[in-house]
Amino acid sequence: MTRVSAFATEKDISEHLPLLRKGAEALTDDEKAALQHKVDHKWRLPKQLYLTIITCSTGAAVQGWDQTGSSGANIFFPKVYGINGPDVRSTLLVGLVDARPYIGSAFLGCWLSDPLNNWLGRRGVVFFSAHFCIWPVIGSAFSNTWEQQLANRLLIGIGMGVKASTVAIYAAENPPAAIRGALVMSWQMWTAFGIMLGTVFNLAVWNTDDINWRLMLGAPFIPALPLLFLIYVCPESPRWYMKKNRCPEAWKSMVVLRNHPLQVARDMFYIHSQLELEHNLLHNSNYFKRFRELFTTPRVRRATLASFVVMIAQQMCGISIIAFYSATIFKESGSSDFQALLSSFGFGLVNWLFAFPAFWTIDTFGRCSLLLFTPPADDQGITRTVLVALFAYLFGAFHAPGEGPVPPAYSAEVFPLSHREVGMGFAVARCLGWAAVLSMRFTFLLKETGTVGAFGLYVEFNLALIMIFFFVPETKRRTLEELDWVFGVPTHKFGSYQVREALPWWIKRWVLWRRDAKLKPLYQFDEKTAPPPKVRDSMDTV
Repeated sequence: MTRVSAFATEKDISEHLPLLRKGAEALTDDEKAALQHKVDHKWRLPKQLYLTIITCSTGAAVQGWDQTGSSGANIFFPKVYGINGPDVRSTLLVGLVDARPYIGSAFLGCWLSDPLNNWLGRRGVVFFSAHFCIWPVIGSAFSNTWEQQLANRLLIGIGMGVKASTVAIYAAENPPAAIRGALVMSWQMWTAFGIMLGTVFNLAVWNTDDINWRLMLGAPFIPALPLLFLIYVCPESPRWYMKKNRCPEAWKSMVVLRNHPLQVARDMFYIHSQLELEHNLLHNSNYFKRFRELFTTPRVRRATLASFVVMIAQQMCGISIIAFYSATIFKESGSSDFQALLSSFGFGLVNWLFAFPAFWTIDTFGRCSLLLFTPPADDQGITRTVLVALFAYLFGAFHAPGEGPVPPAYSAEVFPLSHREVGMGFAVARCLGWAAVLSMRFTFLLKETGTVGAFGLYVEFNLALIMIFFFVPETKRRTLEELDWVFGVPTHKFGSYQVREALPWWIKRWVLWRRDAKLKPLYQFDEKTAPPPKVRDSMDTV
């Protein structure tokens, strides 16, 4: 009670002290009913929270549409720029132009996320990045040389990196723990939606003669426009306000993101307690110190390793290559321009539709389970147009519910608040950096080895399941603050637990179908608490 009173006085929110004290007092029947209602009806959330997720989803659609805009334009612009020959120089230049946004993201955009978030807040960063998704995109449509195109796509990449590093954090910090995964994974699902929209638009304009590729490259600015207006209708992240010691404003934001003031009081004091601990351990921190601590502080290092593994797993399978070069792949298999764009639309549609199951499974089946049990299918047997399309669609169907949406959502939640921006920036930089490498090399591999040889190489890369099993702890239904317990467990202890406890339990439960199989808990809060099933599902108690 003393700590609660001191918190209210120090942070200038004394008018809410009675609510804050409720955490240490007996609750009334109405207050108990309000908390139980959150568990029984977890999707009945305030409109402002849904508006925040819709805004974040719009930002994701921008990124997806830009990927498929270049995918369709790849068939046409190399001829205009005089780089459509079979020589190595032309092949590598096409790959460089396509990879430039991911180079800009990996080497500049992602690393701007931490300082920009510190100065501007989550909303300010999204507003900033939206401009890079409008003006350079329009500029790319008017580029008359490959050098001009290269410069515009570098600027697009800066905005892409800042946005991808921030939007997932913004989405992760606002929802309650029970459905955080479903709402945060909307980033990847709506990226897939943007990919599909891009393929639809490419089909619509393919027969517009010499300007078709310009329209394909320029159209992705359309979904970026609403970001400029929607983002400041949404509340700022309460956790960011509290990190900046602006608690009255944090309270106002949290009130519109929760259904009951008691939930606001509980979450505010929870966040404050975590920030107190982080401040004591990591005072006088700066950008370079925080980056160094990604690899030197044990709790943060484990989060860095886990996010690195899931992000690299997403790219090692080669799914981004189909997204970036789907039209080129289908054309190389013998399709006409229209057939290639139509087949590309089919891939975009499959990739989006098969992301929907993750809404229901990411917070129940779990992040790690989806990563382990939905690896993309082996596609090295593809040959002509029909088989290319069939295996590409199967590839997308397996990828969409697991390795597609999970890595960004997982990486956005695993870091402590003190290192969240720089940690997410590092994770996204590794993801998009690998995407840049794949994009630059693919056109060359396609010319040299053909479709079968190029994709056969990515089949060999897709060995991330072992790393996921040993290095990626489950985070479903844990609050962001509870994850300090999860990543406080040493890596060797977690790996030993996976082999000795988790794997035998899984075999007994799901192979031998033994319903009496019990999994021994690993974390201390599992051992110390035994709340009723409904309350346990909500993870309201520690």
